[in-house]
Amino acid sequence: MRQPAGDATARGRKPEWLKARLPGGDAYFSLKRRLEARGLHTICQSARCPNAHECWNGGQATFLIMGDVCSRDCRFCAVRAGRPLPLDPREGEHLAEMARLMGLRYAVLTSVTRDDLADKGSGHFAAVVAGLKRSLPELRVEALVPDFAGRPELLDAVLDAGPDVLAHNAETVPELYPAVNRRAAAFADTLRVLAHAKGRGWIAKSGLMVGLGEERAQLRDLFRTLRGVGVDALTIGQYLQPDRRSLPVQRYYSPDEFAELKREALGLGFAAVESGPFVRSSYHAEEMYRAVTRALSHIQ
Repeated sequence: MRQPAGDATARGRKPEWLKARLPGGDAYFSLKRRLEARGLHTICQSARCPNAHECWNGGQATFLIMGDVCSRDCRFCAVRAGRPLPLDPREGEHLAEMARLMGLRYAVLTSVTRDDLADKGSGHFAAVVAGLKRSLPELRVEALVPDFAGRPELLDAVLDAGPDVLAHNAETVPELYPAVNRRAAAFADTLRVLAHAKGRGWIAKSGLMVGLGEERAQLRDLFRTLRGVGVDALTIGQYLQPDRRSLPVQRYYSPDEFAELKREALGLGFAAVESGPFVRSSYHAEEMYRAVTRALSHIQ
């Protein structure tokens, strides 16, 4: 793949295509007030997602459950790390109320990692999914889960709750896991989660960031590995340094390069791929779900 002309990071400048619209608009601020009133969090806010304006003004949001403090400290993430707060037993009720007020057809649930809990939070995650499906039977739910330490029985609790999509992010190439403060064994856990979900018949989805220093061949290998364990849908986005303590951007990929990555991934057999500078895990999630279900229906 062609290298971009020049090195914007070395000069401390972002390229022109990395100018996101700041969150705003009546719908955005109305949703923000409603979420705060119910003590709810979204990954849109906690991870400073550049698509917040587009998604919130379109009546969509990705909910962050189990608090907004993570038990891990990955060096690419803006979510606070530290000692998480106790779980809110009424969180599922509040989410169902919010989803109803928003008129959602499709909801994405993700969470902080809760290594402080014996079941890694899988029971709570499952209860929230089950509550949403029970309260809003027509709602499609995507569960973007942590790795649950790679334990299939913990993932089974979430799958048994009946989400429509099981997502778990690889985040970056495994060669960079030590640099981003992830255990070397974490990549094996990631593959175990995705393969187990697919083996049980779920739509499997994963996502990654580029620009952390990965090599082109490493990306190609990662695509093949994810497809090899049955991943159906893939998101590819530009890593953007969220704060000073996080890793710096090593390289910015151009829109043409993202288009090339998408073509390559589709060529490997992924049913749906979103690839672009501002793409994040839940970007166009409902559209990706529909694309995968159409592709799978043609196979069956």
